[in-house]
Order: sequence, then structure tokens, then C-alpha cells
Amino acid sequence: MTRIRGAVLERVGDAEPWSKSTPITVDVLELDEPGPGEVEVRMEAAGVCHSDLSRVNGNREVVVPMLLGHEGSGTVVRCGPDTDGVAVGDRVVMTFLPICGTCEACTSPGWALCSRGSAANARGEMLGGGRRLRWRGGHIDHHGGVSSFATRAIVDIASLVVVPPEVPADVAAVLGCAVLTGGGAVLNAGGLKPGESVAVVGLGGVGFAAMMIAASAEPSAVLAVDVLPGKLTRAGGFGATRSLTPQDAVAADARYDLVVECTGNLRALETAIALTRPGGRTVTVGLPHPATQLTISPLSLVTEARSLIGSYLGSGDPAEDIRRYAALYLEGRLPLDKLITGHIALADINKAMDDLHAGSVLRQIIDLAKEQEPA
Repeated sequence: MTRIRGAVLERVGDAEPWSKSTPITVDVLELDEPGPGEVEVRMEAAGVCHSDLSRVNGNREVVVPMLLGHEGSGTVVRCGPDTDGVAVGDRVVMTFLPICGTCEACTSPGWALCSRGSAANARGEMLGGGRRLRWRGGHIDHHGGVSSFATRAIVDIASLVVVPPEVPADVAAVLGCAVLTGGGAVLNAGGLKPGESVAVVGLGGVGFAAMMIAASAEPSAVLAVDVLPGKLTRAGGFGATRSLTPQDAVAADARYDLVVECTGNLRALETAIALTRPGGRTVTVGLPHPATQLTISPLSLVTEARSLIGSYLGSGDPAEDIRRYAALYLEGRLPLDKLITGHIALADINKAMDDLHAGSVLRQIIDLAKEQEPA
């Protein structure tokens, strides 16, 4: 058993600012040894994502206590039995849903979410069953089979992708969620083709990643849409050819072949649908509150041949996609460093949630390589 330091979500729905109510506690935990198909990873970097925030503010149902974090990278330091394809010393990227490769969803034609991985995540357990984290005398839940807000993690190899060591740890971390999700929404779920037009509604880490990857696919136009002027100002550096507020975007004449919504906000999804041309595709990756309901005219879907598509985990093979994006980064064709707007310590996690909620940051990276492990 190994002692680690990690960020435990103790309470959901605390009052803002969270830097004062401190729903997340940074504390010492114990980590069990890796089981069959599992490895121990010395964490190096973890991204703070809206999916983490949605656990803190209650937009996503969660059992607490839970060790937070689903986007991260690190180095394998110990392997359990049956871990072919992963070795000690490998730099790995975590994905937030294990892909078992054997269930009906994984072996069926087309693409579907791994049913075993989804069930394990819903229980807060590992793919192989049970929990490997102990805190204050009892086991606690894993976040997406990862729990990356810690100095070490036990991760199933079905949740890992080995990347070249030349990919920096912070860039490797964002590959596992922001880039995987945003890029997959554009290329896999959205099927963007050269010469088509694309709009991205909601410019967080996922939105900017989606726009950057869309811009690399030779589109005819890239529209950036957000309510915050500061984000619209940045958008040109990520490939946008035009930047507008939602109101101005809808009022403009242009409609787009592909529109990707990246916020989980109902108004943003309504804007995305309004910006989609007849025959076009609207892809949504945002995670709204479970009670949110969308009203849409079924007639418009039929008579205008529209498609409304949900996308999760990039709607493709995470390992294949992550390796492709890593290669593009190393070739200088995908400047993913632009997504990273700051590096923080683990102790800053509650304030990081405030900053994310305020929209003043894209991806904050917890620099776990600098965290001191407990004796």
C-alpha cells in the first residue's frame, strides 16, 4: 500500500466561491497495489476541466467522497499481472472511460460506449471491480477510473494510451479529454470535410481544442461563438476566421455545415441549432444538468434533413485518436500549448474551480511532478 496526496471532493453544492467554502480537501490517502490489468502511475500533470466542475457544483450526480480528476498524464512505475502493451517508464495519457474491447458495445459494428467501462464509472469503481483508494479508514470512489488529482494513481490499461516521451506532460494531459473530446466532435461525430464551414459555440478548453482541430482540416470558414469578449479576442489564434457573440451570430446571415456546442448550457445548444444550415450537423459535447430539457421542432429535423448528434469520448477509438493528435503536435501542426493558460499546485484546486467557473481560464494544469509525496 502506497501513501499519496490527492484532492478529495467531500461535499457537492457548496456556496461559491469554493476557495472559501472548500468542498475539496487535499489530504493523504492510501493506494492499493495494482491488480490484474492495472498499473501504478506517478502522476505528472492533470487538467482541470468543466467535467470536474460539474461534480463540484452538482450538475453531475456523484457519490462523495471521491478523488477527483479525469484528465491526466504520468509515468508508469509499477505493473500488475496481465499488462501487455504497457511497461514501466512509459509516458501515458489517461482516458476517462475504459474501453474493455470485449463487451457487446465494443465488438459491435460502428461506435458505442463500452458498457463495462460505463458501468464501472457509474459505480466509482475500476474496470476490474472494486476500488483501490482508501481515505480516513475506508475505500472511496474513483473519478472516471482515473482520479488524476493525486500524486499517484492505479489505472486499468484499458484507460491508458502510451505516447512518445517527447510530448510534454502538460500537453499529454489535455490529449486525454479536451483534445480527444473536441477533436472527436469535429472529425468523428461531425465528419468535417475539407471545404465545409464550421462553427464552435462555447470557448472553453474543449471548444478551443475543437476549433484548433477544425482549422487543421481545411474548412472554408471557422466561426467562434462565446458570450465573453476576452475569449472571442483569443479565437483568431486558434484558427477562427470570425468571432461573434451568440446574439450577433444568430442575427448574421451565415449558417454552417457543422456546428459544435461545447458548454452544456441550454441556450448555447439552442444557438448551435440555429446556426446549423439545412442538411447540416449539430454536435453537442456539453454536459448540462440532468433536469435540462431541450425543445426542438421535429418537423425541422425532417424537412431540412438536419442531424442532432451527441458525442462522448470523441466518438471514436481513443488510443488511435490520441496518437494521431500527439503526432500532429510533434510535427508542429497542432499547437496544443495554447490551450494551457496556467500551472497550479494541488493546494490551489478550490480556487481553480472558481477561475474555471468565471471563464477566466482555459486549461489549468496541476503540476503534480512538483508535488511532494507523503512519507
